[in-house]
Amino acid sequence: QVQLVESGGGLVQPGESVRLSCAASGRGFSGDDVGWYRQAPGKQRELVATISSGGSTVYADAVKGRFTISRDNVKNMAYLQMNSLQPEDTAVYYCNARDSTVILGVRIPLDYWGQGTQVTVSS
Repeated sequence: QVQLVESGGGLVQPGESVRLSCAASGRGFSGDDVGWYRQAPGKQRELVATISSGGSTVYADAVKGRFTISRDNVKNMAYLQMNSLQPEDTAVYYCNARDSTVILGVRIPLDYWGQGTQVTVSS
């Protein structure tokens, strides 16, 4: 198993930047796909960005051009650089690592989650 711990959240003003960090322990996660998700009050958790084990990235339309996901497999870290933050970006941000296992010939995804870090964008 892998344990994930997010950090870097806080209260920022609109237009400012924040970098979130996700530290993995328990095992290396270089073979995992890693993602950042967020959940605002009263809303479902949604995908923000993912980065595959090979470095390919996917972003939600709402954050394209403003957020950048990256990873450092040597340090077992993942990051989310968030620029030009807006009030609608306010949410708890979660780090996710996705591994998989094979049971009876069927590949089953295994998801690991951190505890989340709050980002509040307000003037």
